[in-house]
Amino acid sequence: MTLGAIALLLFLILAVRLHAFLALLISSMALGLSVGMAPLKVIKSIQTGFGEALGFIAVVVALGAMIGRFLEHSGGGRVLADWLLSKFGKENAVWAVLVAAFLVGLPIFFEVGFIIMVPLAWSLARESKKSLLFYGLPMTAALTVTHAMVPPHPAPSAAASLLGADLGLTILYGALLSIPMAISGGIIYGRWIANRLYIPIPEIAARLKEEKSDLPPPSVGLVILILLLPVSFIFASSIADLAKFDTGGALGFFGHPFTALLITALAAMYVFGIRRGLNRDQLGKMATDSLMPIGTLLAIMGGGGAFKQIIVDSGVGPYAGQLLASSAISPLVVAYTVAAGMRMAQGSATVAIITAAGIVAPLVKGIPGYTPEMIVLALCAGGTVLSHVNDAGFWIVNEYFGMTVPQTLRSWTTMKVITSLVGITCILIAQALFGKA
Repeated sequence: MTLGAIALLLFLILAVRLHAFLALLISSMALGLSVGMAPLKVIKSIQTGFGEALGFIAVVVALGAMIGRFLEHSGGGRVLADWLLSKFGKENAVWAVLVAAFLVGLPIFFEVGFIIMVPLAWSLARESKKSLLFYGLPMTAALTVTHAMVPPHPAPSAAASLLGADLGLTILYGALLSIPMAISGGIIYGRWIANRLYIPIPEIAARLKEEKSDLPPPSVGLVILILLLPVSFIFASSIADLAKFDTGGALGFFGHPFTALLITALAAMYVFGIRRGLNRDQLGKMATDSLMPIGTLLAIMGGGGAFKQIIVDSGVGPYAGQLLASSAISPLVVAYTVAAGMRMAQGSATVAIITAAGIVAPLVKGIPGYTPEMIVLALCAGGTVLSHVNDAGFWIVNEYFGMTVPQTLRSWTTMKVITSLVGITCILIAQALFGKA
């Protein structure tokens, strides 16, 4: 029945072209009723799953979106990129681009980070006479990997919530894993393909000019402080817990993602807004604008939580989990495969990871030897694979790099496959070395 519900979900999204939120609700109801759950029990399970999914994640994603919006508006991302470029030097500019995109990508959505960073790639390619891919792929690799792997981005945050993973550890592991993923796809493959596929500066680079503000940009120190502030609070709390250090609950309070991100959001509004002359109305409008794009994502996240809860309450999840635990198949491979299948089928990495998390969570929770953080990483690595013509990111890169569809498949799509495979390989190696038997 569960496989039938998943098939219905894919049919509604791909063939009927129904919105993923509606498809998740319909599939949840169909699964619950088909296994004999009472109709009102089905509704109650959907309500419970929806509420549990959003009770934590909505706050995290909303605060993360606000931080990213104020950083974007201030020009802090470009300031950081220029500073890193001056430190690395022109000869190592490709590494400066990768590091800048990595840091900018931590709080900012891929599409926004791409628009911020792409003029830098255009400029470096024009000056060096190299293929745009030489600088473009390191930039896009870092941005897309952090978007898929590191909270507070929606997909990894939702997956961590659905699987009961520790958010601080998920941030730490996701950020560490993102490094070899971005280097392999952006630097190693980027250099290789740039030597074989010359992409000139596109015409769009001449038509579009960077938005210049009359206000002075923030200092690099402030940008770095804001980027690291929430992580510092969360890690301090995690370390205190591990060391059994009694702080009377203070570090636990300030290290909770809600408090850490709220403090950071307020700090971002001050240093990127008030100190740069924005009034209260402007601050309020920017905060409101930052929340508008995440409405759809939150609805899908809630739908994923509802689908998960139906699987749990119907008894299908625990039964399938027992079968999986007794089999030779690694839950990490299962999570990766489900997310990869969803990604290839419907295009959006965010939808793929959230939907796959709702399917996988009841099956793999509690399997001995596998931490929820590792399963989250496997889901995210699978969800970032194979971006092609049904993915909006594919067309953004295609347009701003001025490539044909075959060229985009050879460069961007192949880079995405490489980063994904490197990610799951590192996860399986880490599980073999550090996982509990």
